[in-house]
Amino acid sequence: MRPDDMGTLFETCASRGAATLVHLDRPFDLPGAGAVTHDLAQLAALVEETSGWLAAAGLGRGDRLAIVKDNHWDYDLLACAAIRLGAVPAQLSAHLDTGQLIPLLVRLTPRLLVTTAALLERHRAAGEDPALHAGRTVVLDAPAEGAVAVDEVRGARAPGPRRRDPGAMLVINHTSGTTGVPKLVGHSTRTIIHKLARFESFRYPRIGVRRDDTVVNASSYAHGRTFCWTASVLCLAPREIAVVTSRSPQETDLFLRDHPPTVFEALPDVFNRLRSLTGRLDHPFRRTRLFVSTYDAVHPPTLRAFLGGTGRRDAVWMQGWGQTETGPLTFRFHTRRSLRGGRDGDARDLGHPVPFKTRLRVVDPGTMAPLPAGRPGLLLARTGARSPGYVGEEERWQAKERDGWWNTGDIGVRDRLGAVRLLDREVDHAPGLSCLALEDVLEDRLPWLLECVVLTPPGRDPLPVLVTADGGFDAEAFKRATVDLPPLAEPVARADDTIPRTGTGKVRRHALLEQLTGSSEAAGTGRWT
Repeated sequence: MRPDDMGTLFETCASRGAATLVHLDRPFDLPGAGAVTHDLAQLAALVEETSGWLAAAGLGRGDRLAIVKDNHWDYDLLACAAIRLGAVPAQLSAHLDTGQLIPLLVRLTPRLLVTTAALLERHRAAGEDPALHAGRTVVLDAPAEGAVAVDEVRGARAPGPRRRDPGAMLVINHTSGTTGVPKLVGHSTRTIIHKLARFESFRYPRIGVRRDDTVVNASSYAHGRTFCWTASVLCLAPREIAVVTSRSPQETDLFLRDHPPTVFEALPDVFNRLRSLTGRLDHPFRRTRLFVSTYDAVHPPTLRAFLGGTGRRDAVWMQGWGQTETGPLTFRFHTRRSLRGGRDGDARDLGHPVPFKTRLRVVDPGTMAPLPAGRPGLLLARTGARSPGYVGEEERWQAKERDGWWNTGDIGVRDRLGAVRLLDREVDHAPGLSCLALEDVLEDRLPWLLECVVLTPPGRDPLPVLVTADGGFDAEAFKRATVDLPPLAEPVARADDTIPRTGTGKVRRHALLEQLTGSSEAAGTGRWT
């Protein structure tokens, strides 16, 4: 089966006999969904019921629905329910601060906002009311002034499914927002389903999902990656799907012991948090044959911990690099053998462009002229899966598109065989060094680090931020580890819970730079963020 209509995805999969069971580490936030285990028929009924109360709240064909709530896979159930009505869902992370969320709502002008009373209260306390930027607001958890409680609209019969043209807007997601207010990226059925989800819906040797798999996902469910994953994984019909929302390693450990994954996809930040579990004799990843990471590179110590910890000697780590605007552009595969040392174990080597799907070139940032192999420059991409545009920022989109090539805003270099090595985001790049490479080296040499972030204040030496459990660090060990590295500023140590992050766990580098130096200005130009 191949994904097509997201509005009827769950009922189509259920009607074709898929026996997949879905396990949750906590119940959905949707009304009438108190169980933690569901079959596909139950999920199809929940999508239809949700579609009914969305219609009763005033959502209809062509309207936009803004979804902002606690992180859970029901983001995608809400999106499918809206699509069933012919509406366009916009999935916005609850991690967005007020200065990010309000501009996105202003760009969207949604007919309906689905959120929680707790989230409204948080933003109102910061001086802004999200409900003022939507035609109507429905809250899922408790009564709130200026909003409709979900029980007031529940029980309405859902209209029949409404199909749309494959080129019409299907879903809106936002970029991570590491450098400021995120962009709103619109995708059509043609781009995110036909070009991306269908590509993932084949049973590829070694890396394809099998019918006897337990597929576990621990992600940020407001983002486009999981919307695409939902379409493909349901069509592949594994035996079990398990959904992780907790950020606690202890809670996740207990849940995964009940549902040990054979396929595990997670955010890089989640892999980092769960790395300590792999040192236990009875850890839950002993059966895992495939690890999948996207959004950001995973540092080598984490790669080695998971691949070395599984009992599957043939285990593979699939690392994807891409953007919300484009989907995956390259894939790289790691094994135990490839991580034994040298550059083969470097997570910044992103592999080759996806065959027959994407093309990449490296150009001079000033002239946009193509550069030969070995010369660093801006990475441009060409792919049929590219989004049709940004919502509310058409000029910004046009500034990043050039003769069919998309400016990723990343600095990288290609070798003579066409493999790509990522150096930095252009906005953070300082000539002559790669902050990302320095981070990998320091994390490899200092095992007590949870994470290292190298910032680039203009005109100054790079500033290493050492993320540790308690905010302290071993100054002598740091000095020994950096003796052969380029000059660095005096390091700053911070506890993990003080680091500003996006909903996908990425460090908000410019917010952190402003905290530490009083200015968010970095070494790059930022022209293509």
